[in-house]
Amino acid sequence: MKIRFLVCSIFTISFFSIKAQEKLYASVNVKTESTEKINFNETNINVSFNKKINSKITISNQLEYANLKVNYDSGSFKNFENLDQWNEIQNTLGFLYDVSNKTKIKFYVTPTANFERTLDMSDLTVLGGFEINQQLIPSTTIIIGAARTTAFGYPKYRPVLSLNYKINNSSNMLIGYPDSKISYSNNIRNQFVLSNSFNGNFYHLDSTNELNNNASKAVLSQMTTAVEYERNVDKNWFLNFKAGYDFDKKYNLIDTNNHTVYDFNTGKGYILGIGIKYKQ
Repeated sequence: MKIRFLVCSIFTISFFSIKAQEKLYASVNVKTESTEKINFNETNINVSFNKKINSKITISNQLEYANLKVNYDSGSFKNFENLDQWNEIQNTLGFLYDVSNKTKIKFYVTPTANFERTLDMSDLTVLGGFEINQQLIPSTTIIIGAARTTAFGYPKYRPVLSLNYKINNSSNMLIGYPDSKISYSNNIRNQFVLSNSFNGNFYHLDSTNELNNNASKAVLSQMTTAVEYERNVDKNWFLNFKAGYDFDKKYNLIDTNNHTVYDFNTGKGYILGIGIKYKQ
């Protein structure tokens, strides 16, 4: 009961905070990932805002809910077919401080609840990180930092390093870790993106789940290469289409010491996605 009240309070506070802001972003995305014996279908909803407090400080907040459904080929994983749904609720609060015209520092903290069906206090985890954004020349910026992230499944501290280069007014290139991308806009309505990213997540198993292998979490990770097209269909509304491929996709059950106790051997698979966005 306390957990439900806490989650509802977070949603309520974020909603009223967002109403008071000028810069608002909201999206709904649906994505399917298909491998040889397992299909993953995810629905993601997020709402975010940012506000400049003064000439030096900007705050941002993003509230997100994601539901991942897993469909197994009949008879392939008889002992695990009940592990067919995973949920995530997370809220990211960020602070951006302008040290100078060329240097910015960003801090962010992300409380997240990742669970199977029943939300419990033990499902809460805190992620976060910091980044230093340094402009080298007008067209080039380097980003250095560190983060506690789930890019490879379970939470772990990882470095952040990337180089952002503005090719021209229509094109931009980001090269680094964990994300790289090239974007191009031929006009104000169309944007094309080629991206490569390391991404993943983890979920706590329900305490009522009776598995005889000491599993406590499910973890997923992959390297995703994708092409995206975004179309501005109205003043504030955008449609997004995504197609790509997951390389080295892993779906495992791990114990409390993060040791793998079962490997689903998912392998590679394609991804298809569609989304709608609102930008103020």
